[in-house]
Amino acid sequence: MHTAIHPFDHPAAWSATDFGSKEDLTIELDGRHLSALEAGLAALKAKRYGNGDITRERFPLDAIAEDVAAWREEVQRGRGILILRGFPVADIDTEDLGLMYLGFGSHFGRPTSQSPLGDLIGEVVDVGGKDRQERAYRSSRRLLLHTDRCDHLAMLCVRPAVSGGMSGYASGLTAHNIVLQERPDLIEALYRGYHHHRFGQQAPGEPLVTRERVPIFSVAEGVPSVILIRGYIDLAVQEGHVRLSDMELEALDFLESVTERPDVKLEFMMEPGELSIANNCLLLHNRTAFEDAGDAAQKRLLLRLWLREDARPMAPGVLVHKGAAGIVRQDGKGTYYTPDAKAS
Repeated sequence: MHTAIHPFDHPAAWSATDFGSKEDLTIELDGRHLSALEAGLAALKAKRYGNGDITRERFPLDAIAEDVAAWREEVQRGRGILILRGFPVADIDTEDLGLMYLGFGSHFGRPTSQSPLGDLIGEVVDVGGKDRQERAYRSSRRLLLHTDRCDHLAMLCVRPAVSGGMSGYASGLTAHNIVLQERPDLIEALYRGYHHHRFGQQAPGEPLVTRERVPIFSVAEGVPSVILIRGYIDLAVQEGHVRLSDMELEALDFLESVTERPDVKLEFMMEPGELSIANNCLLLHNRTAFEDAGDAAQKRLLLRLWLREDARPMAPGVLVHKGAAGIVRQDGKGTYYTPDAKAS
């Protein structure tokens, strides 16, 4: 199948020990940046554009174009992650913040829907507690390192939790290289991939479990991609749709153990006004469990963008998994899964 699997030599094949702290990834926004964001917002409002109308052409950032290009290069082809500090989360109203955030994010990719709700801005907030039937971004439970159904992932911290909610990132390329070095007998299973449960989020006419195997590791035109959503692989097995061989299960378990090694996973706390942008094709992310404030208005809140890089080469299984428009909006469907949420 894959006659020549080699280690990835890439700037995003980093280890947590390569960084002293999150400050090594952080860029402070200054007055020029904020003025450009405000001008972009004013341009959108003058044309009365809504969330679904926003493109990078409609949110010009000419005054800081060189900085934005450098940031985009770092995310797309460099280490794959950066943090921008000083986004004006407390200075403008919620609607304007969303427009500004989408406008800025559009310079890193095309925003796509994150659930059947059609949410271009996903509110990462606890509505389901520890209930595993609720989508992970709307819960407070600890998450395993995973990828999302996008190419680039942006997370803007509006409010942190009272306790917990630490963010974690790990290089999928580094994890690949460790598996290849320590357990080369398992690497083929990870390239072959796994069937994914759709958690009731599939489009009309689509099956509850993917027909195709979604590769965890793949390479298209020399460009690597990583996809890992262990919860959806496990759910397909638990409901009896799929059976895994001993080797397939061992490969998942070993990969998961590698990603959690302290020298592989980088952890830090997001503070208000900090915006992380990560290459979701190369890096895995998670967060620890958290406890919220009693006041609903003070609950932990991060705003998430799923961004597609349309020109990026991808293997067929990767394209099927991500979809051109993210998760298709469907009236009457939400983010809560029940086992009778079959394909229509």
